[in-house]
Amino acid sequence: MLPFRTRLFLAFSLLWLLFLGGVLYLAGRGVEAALRGHLEATLLQDAQRAAEAYRKGQAGTLLTTGGVHLHLYTGEGEPLVLTREDHRLPREALKTLGDTPRVLWAEGFAWIAVRTPLGLLALTAEAEPIQRALSALRQALLQAFFLLFPLGTLLVYLTARLATRPLERAAREIAGRSPERLDPIPLSLSQDEFGRMVEAVNALLKALREAKERERAFLAEVGHELRTPLSGMGPLLEALTPRTKQEKEVLDLLKAEVARLSRLVQGLSPIQPGPRRPVELEEVWTRLEKLLGERLKGRRVEVQLPHTLITDLEALFQILLNLLENALKYGQDPIRVLSHAEGSRLHLEVRDRGEALTDYENLFLPGRRGTQEGFGQGLGLYLVRRLARALGGEAYAKREGEENVFGVSLPLD
Repeated sequence: MLPFRTRLFLAFSLLWLLFLGGVLYLAGRGVEAALRGHLEATLLQDAQRAAEAYRKGQAGTLLTTGGVHLHLYTGEGEPLVLTREDHRLPREALKTLGDTPRVLWAEGFAWIAVRTPLGLLALTAEAEPIQRALSALRQALLQAFFLLFPLGTLLVYLTARLATRPLERAAREIAGRSPERLDPIPLSLSQDEFGRMVEAVNALLKALREAKERERAFLAEVGHELRTPLSGMGPLLEALTPRTKQEKEVLDLLKAEVARLSRLVQGLSPIQPGPRRPVELEEVWTRLEKLLGERLKGRRVEVQLPHTLITDLEALFQILLNLLENALKYGQDPIRVLSHAEGSRLHLEVRDRGEALTDYENLFLPGRRGTQEGFGQGLGLYLVRRLARALGGEAYAKREGEENVFGVSLPLD
């Protein structure tokens, strides 16, 4: 869709074109009507004078207005005297004349006829002067159009630019806002539509900022309440000695769940990235294979991680771990873990063939669900987004072909 300024400019330019064209058209028609009316009035006046002169027997003293020609016809319309052969009037038109004289128009001239004792006296006048005047007028109006239309269009453009400048400034400010930046838009506008819109956006930003602060405080409090019992459970589980293979499997499962819960609780706290160093993604995958162990057995997982990234190893490990756990729990095989570079960004993705979802945009919010039962519960994807932003990147989810794609975009250096 065209920008608002362009649409406003085109709309007002069209209105200006219609207005200018209408004014010039009406001006031309008005002048034409005035010229024709003047000629008709001249003919009518001369016709009345001629009829009066013939009735008084003073035809020899009759003088017409300049450009008016006198002709004499019989009552049956036969010409007796023609001063202009090309102004010959048709017999049918003369035979149907009424008692009240009126001006009629023929090809190239106007005429009027009155009855006299000698016959029908016809007065004619050339229409060529009117045509010449109208031609000159049309040329002048056309020149005026080509002068006024660009000038008016320029004024329309400047007006549209001036009128939309506050809106563009507000749009740039709004575009600069993100979930991490919710400060008000610093614009002081008049209380018109633009001003009220900016006030509404600032009120929304304030509400979002307050909601985010409440969310942060809530998550910090929950993390604090959960951290203490989880930190005590680890040493207790380590102190237990399994007596059978089954007990060892149960104990290992409990340790893994406590470790997973500890990582999730850690994600509730403010994230501070650790030291950056070159990290080979294959190294991260090797560590993941050791951690997940049994969960990867029997699953079809394809791995393509040829890249090296300068980043925080632990944060990157947590990102890939949560993305992979999400696919293992809710996705369908084959699961593909891959990386690819685009410009200065590296995309790290986990793809699976699960069912298509209805709301990819908000899956990284805590407590969100997809179309599958339980999809998006917990804090795994939420932690992925927080870690990605802490590393200067962003998390995303989308559908490509038959695959669900969950990934992060991170700076290469």
